[in-house]
This record gives sequence, C-alpha cells and structure tokens, in this order.
Amino acid sequence: MAYTYTTPWLLVVAELLILVSITESKVPAIIVFGDSTVDAGNNNVVPTLLKSNFRPYGRDFAGGRPTGRFSNGRIPPDFISEAFGLKSTVPAYLDPAYNISDFATGVCFASAGTGYDNATSDVLKVIPMWKELEYYKEYQNKLRAYVGKDKANEILSEALYLMSLGTNDFLENYYLSPKRQSQFTVQQYEDFLIGLAENFIRELYGLGVRKISLTGLPPMGCLPLERTINILGQNECVEKYNTVALEFNGKLNGLVERLNKELPGLRLLSADAYKILDQIIKKPSLYGFDVVAKACCSTGKFELGYLCNELSPFTCSDANNGFSALDLSSINFCWEWLHAWEMYKDDRLPQLVDLLLNKDFCEVEAIRFLKVGLLCVQEECRLRPRMSTAIRMMSDEINIDNVHVSQPGLITDMMAVTTSQKHSLNSINSMHSPGYSPLYL
Repeated sequence: MAYTYTTPWLLVVAELLILVSITESKVPAIIVFGDSTVDAGNNNVVPTLLKSNFRPYGRDFAGGRPTGRFSNGRIPPDFISEAFGLKSTVPAYLDPAYNISDFATGVCFASAGTGYDNATSDVLKVIPMWKELEYYKEYQNKLRAYVGKDKANEILSEALYLMSLGTNDFLENYYLSPKRQSQFTVQQYEDFLIGLAENFIRELYGLGVRKISLTGLPPMGCLPLERTINILGQNECVEKYNTVALEFNGKLNGLVERLNKELPGLRLLSADAYKILDQIIKKPSLYGFDVVAKACCSTGKFELGYLCNELSPFTCSDANNGFSALDLSSINFCWEWLHAWEMYKDDRLPQLVDLLLNKDFCEVEAIRFLKVGLLCVQEECRLRPRMSTAIRMMSDEINIDNVHVSQPGLITDMMAVTTSQKHSLNSINSMHSPGYSPLYL
C-alpha cells in the first residue's frame, strides 16, 4: 500500500515562498521525482495495483478526467509550475499523450508507492528511484536533441527540481518487513535512507542539477489508515511514527546543510511538510477543516487503489467541502457491499471490475486486490488478516486463490438496522471538510 496526502494550499504557498529564495532567475522548467504525493500518472502504464486513473480520482481535473494523479484534481507540482508562469500541469514522463515538446517546460518521473529504498518499490511493483533517474537521463538526451545542447543545458541547470518521498519506506516497507527490521533498528534505517537520498542528490548534481526542493516526511502517524488500525490507541495518531518522521526530518535538514557546503553552486532546500500538516491536524477549524482523521474516498479509513472507485459509498460528494456522505441511504451502502459479496460468491468479480475500469486493468491483480479487501472486512475479527499480511497478499507474496472469504461484518450490522435508525446513521455520516486533505491511499 502506498501513502499519500494531498498538500493543502497553505503548504503549497509556504513551499513557494521557500522556492522563490533559490530561484534568482526565471525558472524554465519544473522537474519532479518521488512518490504518490507528486505522481502525475506514471503508474498508469506500470503493471501495479497502485493506480488512480479512474474516478473519483480526477473528477475535478480539467474535463473531469482521471489522469493517474492521486487527487480529485491537480497536485502540488502543478500549482508550483503555474505559479512560476509555466504550464498549469506537469505531465507524466510515461504518459503516451505527451512528448518532448510538452516536457520542455516540466516533466514528472514520480511513481506512487516508491521510496528511497529499492525494496520499497518492490512491494507493489512500482518504479524505483534508480529507474526514475534513468528516465531523467533519457529525458536529458531528448531535450538536447529537441532544443539543442546549449539551450538544453541552460534549461536543465536553471530548472527547479522537486523531490517528495520517504513515507512509504517506513509504513509500507520497514514496519511491515521482517527483513529490514532484522537488518536495521529504526534509527539505523533512517541513516540508511539519508545515505540513499545523498547518493541520489549527488548523482543529480553530477548531471548538472543545481536547484532542488527536498520535501520531508509528514506526521505519518496521523494518516487515516494508521489511525484506523490504532484500535488500542482509540484511533488517535500513532506517536511512534510521528517521532520517527521528526527524527528523519532532522537528519534530512543536516544533509541539506552539509551538501550545500560541499557542492559548489548547489541550492538545496528542505520543505517542511510536517509542521504545517501537524497544525492543521491539531487545530483544523483554524484552517477551515472539520474532519482530518479520514480520507475523502468512501469510508475514508482504508480504501485505496481499486477499492476507491466510482461505486464506493460515502465518498465526499464535493471535494471543496470535503468528507461527506453521498446521497445514499444506509440500505444502499449495505447493498454495495452485499453486491460485491454476492458477485464474489458467484465467481463474478471480474464483472464488477470491468464495470468500474472499462477493462483498463490487469484482471488477475484487480480481482486479488478486491478479494483482499473482502478479507479485511470479514464479520469475525479473528479471520481478518493483519496489515502486514494484507500487504503481502496484495503483492502476491501470499497466494489467496484457495483462501475462503466469509460474509463482511458490515453487512450483518447494517441488515440489523431498523428503518427508524437509518436516518440517524445518515446524519452521523454527514460530515464536511474542505478538500481531499489528508488523502490516504
């Protein structure tokens, strides 16, 4: 599973103020590396479960088109590009709809689910950072062929480079991987990642890159799924994860300071996502939010990838108002789960996925993903897989072809609701908060 949050406008504005300080001349291009926080659609063409090229993703994008961005609309690099007088969107490098003429003013190499650690990208079979770098080298050659060597070198050296990643390394990899935990303490793993970040930045520097914004970790213990599975902690933020985020960010700041001294001409800055998002989480009303503990899609607790789709109940109806119930009754909510359950029993899950994605998917992977979702909401808690086990199931490390799925508990609960109770349930679920923040997938 991959972890993403859609950065609020406040964070974008704050980052812009920082970026202005390292861009003395006009910025000719925005070039992006990282994970789902900045992926503009590269995963669309990657054989992975982690995709967002279907609604409700992209419903507020120009034309209501899902692009592969993990958002209802644009993402931070798009706003930053427009703010610097460039195009209103930064296209994905692997999107066949674009070519080098589009990439001359900005390009995105990011892949949802990736991290500094190659083992992180292996979890959901996404693009590792070394491959993002290879694509960038390929892009350099294409740009030189398109505008000429001198002009291309000018663009590449004056461009603003954005790097945003790291959360997946901890939540998708370290805390779910016995291998990494046997190799490193969490502090040692932080140092390991800092070393990988340094190597990546030094490689960029060797390729002529001079202006880089490096985004640190958010308060990742407050991401909706982490709160959902923190049952013993009353679904509050997981503080040990937040502590790790702060430790890592401190080490990242140290790296930034050291590399600026060691590499002549480098202008490397750290963008602090933690402080602003932490303030929004602690005092949401001051920033115009009502709900910050849930994502916008469906129940806002665990839905990701194919489980976040146009048929998902309770997805916020207006992203400008935030998390709210759709105009669905409780019985309709029950019916959607019952419908999926009945299709599973009749061995007809492919029909459900076909309806959602118009065959733009790997059928075997999509069915496996839906089955894992049904396993996670079984009526008997003891039958539900642990989060680490669910991850291994989704990546096909654990074969679930012969695993029996029992009836979802939510259906049983909802079937017992009397007519008089349904209105009350609808009222409880009618919550509002602006935007998809934080969006967690």
